[in-house]
Amino acid sequence: MADEQQPQEEPQEREATQEELDHHANQQNPNNEAHKKQQDNRADQLNPNNPKYRKSRKKD
Repeated sequence: MADEQQPQEEPQEREATQEELDHHANQQNPNNEAHKKQQDNRADQLNPNNPKYRKSRKKD
């Protein structure tokens, strides 16, 4: 009887809170203020005509 396998318990999934759902939804929401700021910062750092571009580069 040692060959009998015990049924394994399924991992229980927890429900996401509304705050977690909102955070996840806003990460790619172009109308979200934090998303806009992040995209603006990224654009600034990739634009060679912007001072933030030079600050983000290593000094030679």
